[in-house]
Amino acid sequence: MNSIPTELTMKLLTKKQVRELVCYSFAHIDRLEAQGRFPKRVRLGPMRVAWVEQEVHDWITALVEKRNSVS
Repeated sequence: MNSIPTELTMKLLTKKQVRELVCYSFAHIDRLEAQGRFPKRVRLGPMRVAWVEQEVHDWITALVEKRNSVS
């Protein structure tokens, strides 16, 4: 069976969905992104943005790994 290419399985998250995942305010998400400390948004149109779900999950995983490496 052929697997579906990764490009076709990507899911985009709205800002509200991202906020629910990371428990940060919209303003804090914007600040972290501007500082290069959060995944970059994807512009879908003049008034619409989203984030790649896997990139947000990878960011969360990195935080957990950092926590776990501190002993």
